[in-house]
Amino acid sequence: MTPPDRRAERAAAKRRKDRRTAAIAAVSTILVLGGLVALVLTSPGWPDVRETFFDADYFAETFPDIARAFWLDIRVFVVVEIAVLILGLGLALTRTSSSPGLFPLRLLAAVYTDLFRGVPVILVVYLMGFGIPALGVNVEAVILGGIGLTLCYTAYVAEVYRAGLKSVRPTQREAALAVGLNERQAMRHVVLPQAVRNVGPPLLNDFISLQKDVALLAIIGVTGEAFREAQIFASTDFDYTPLLGAALLYLAVTVPMARLLDVWERRQDR
Repeated sequence: MTPPDRRAERAAAKRRKDRRTAAIAAVSTILVLGGLVALVLTSPGWPDVRETFFDADYFAETFPDIARAFWLDIRVFVVVEIAVLILGLGLALTRTSSSPGLFPLRLLAAVYTDLFRGVPVILVVYLMGFGIPALGVNVEAVILGGIGLTLCYTAYVAEVYRAGLKSVRPTQREAALAVGLNERQAMRHVVLPQAVRNVGPPLLNDFISLQKDVALLAIIGVTGEAFREAQIFASTDFDYTPLLGAALLYLAVTVPMARLLDVWERRQDR
């Protein structure tokens, strides 16, 4: 066989293999999903579940109000995310500094990180929402809840930033200094851009978690929040379909962010 014939044969074999793989994947998916659907629909308790969680009329009635309340979740998420990005970077730069004069700050940064990474987010939000007002400070619950989320996620993101800064080889900084940049310029123009690119996917993953944890504001009585509104509707008529509506709204934000994370990771791999 001539080389062009061999290439054509290999290409044809690859196409046959791809078609066979796709067919096997499609058949297995249909069997698994079909089996799960059949198992659920034929179970004795399905009629009660359908009435309690999948009431189409009640969904249509309550979903507009929950969707309007979800706007508060989006605003809290954006504000907290911006604050976390800035504070987390400052915390990471403090912890990676080698200046002797900054040792007290490095010690405080380490204690802060260990503390707020070790305490559950729901507990921090609860303490902020009810502890601060107990001191006589009159602050809206949504602000206190946002501060609680910021405190926790700043600790997480600071460690992600710190890992990114450590991943940049010291020779990069040394090369920047060798061409005439000072320490601040080397950090800003050479080290930080590489560090942020290295930790982009983990950062985005943290923000997916943050978007979901905004629902924790409901435990401190924040009104006008999507999960809280769904709880009110569900407790009024003992129909939990509104909770499904709230879940769909969170998915509408987190799923595109997850796919963006996948695209970013594939681009990094290439």
